[in-house]
Amino acid sequence: MSQRQLAGRVGLSQPEIARIESGVVAPSFERVVELVRACGFDLAVRLVPLDEDAYSLAEQNMSRSPDERLAGLLAGLELYEQGVGRGGSDD
Repeated sequence: MSQRQLAGRVGLSQPEIARIESGVVAPSFERVVELVRACGFDLAVRLVPLDEDAYSLAEQNMSRSPDERLAGLLAGLELYEQGVGRGGSDD
């Protein structure tokens, strides 16, 4: 769906959608739910115990460029596939 189409569904302008999408504007939670639903989805939110390790990794990941993130994901996938090919055993 284009920004223009989404904007029309929620009563915003295309530039407003672009500002939200690019992170220039931080929408309210209610606005996020409205945007998600306008795209034909629902948003499930639940509280879980804080995992400090996962939070630290997420923070580190946010400082990486999209290319660096993709390279990391591909490297992890390659390691996973190597493990599956071996039967997943380290014995």
